[in-house]
Amino acid sequence: MTRTQKSYLYAILAVLFWSTIPTVFKIGLSETKVLPMLAVATFTSAIVLFAAVLFTGKISLVLKPDRKGIISSMILGLVNPFIYYIILLKAYSLLPGQVAQPLNMIWPLILVFLSVPLLKQKIPAKSFLALFISFAGVYIVSSQGNPLNPGITNMPGILLAAGSSFFWALYFIFNMKDGRDEAVKLFTGFFFASVYMIIAMYVTNGWSEMPGIKGFAASVYTGIFEMGITFLLWLKALNMAENTARVSNLVYIAPFISLVFLYFIINEPVYYTTPAGLVLIVAGIYIQNRTRRVAH
Repeated sequence: MTRTQKSYLYAILAVLFWSTIPTVFKIGLSETKVLPMLAVATFTSAIVLFAAVLFTGKISLVLKPDRKGIISSMILGLVNPFIYYIILLKAYSLLPGQVAQPLNMIWPLILVFLSVPLLKQKIPAKSFLALFISFAGVYIVSSQGNPLNPGITNMPGILLAAGSSFFWALYFIFNMKDGRDEAVKLFTGFFFASVYMIIAMYVTNGWSEMPGIKGFAASVYTGIFEMGITFLLWLKALNMAENTARVSNLVYIAPFISLVFLYFIINEPVYYTTPAGLVLIVAGIYIQNRTRRVAH
């Protein structure tokens, strides 16, 4: 198997794992609350990432942190997974999975506008077109089958799902500014996130609301395949790819595959507006990414 073939294999595995996550979120949240589910997922991911750091011989980088690295890890862990997933999981508890996931996908567009104050970059004119197209898709997805009369929309859920993209874009920028090894950054960030989760669970008495078997299994699965090993697979795919743009585009298949899992596993009916809106959201993101590549 060539290096390029391996990169596609890792990318496809990552996309398949990510495609299952909306279904797993809905299964877990049907039995447990947001904080207990996130606590189990965060602890699981921290263990998985520690194992990855240990087996790749990077433990020395973790054991010799500098002050700047510690502060960065504290901030990264606070933004993601702590704040980001609390918002996202709450959105999933209020919305169908097929609605929450696409609204969370708009983070590349939010990233462009955050890059102005945080990275001192200019916004290309096409970014506004991309934003308009994607937000048209957001409206269509949010309508849940009633684009001309979206009265059944759960507005708090919509705002939470779309708002979560702001925190992921913020995390992306903070992560980009931190030049440390990716696996080390992930583990140390999740280590501090685990500390935040312990405090949050104590303050909210979340320890008395731990999930049952189904909820616990969904939480562990989330920790492994949403937060932990899958991101490492994705990074490996990008590092091995001859053309990172082509590999990166595979991630946009995930929400369409997710619709299949949602329908067949938890019997969530697919609104006709969901794939239609998804096409617009992905089109807007594609235009934006193409603009950025040309600009560079």
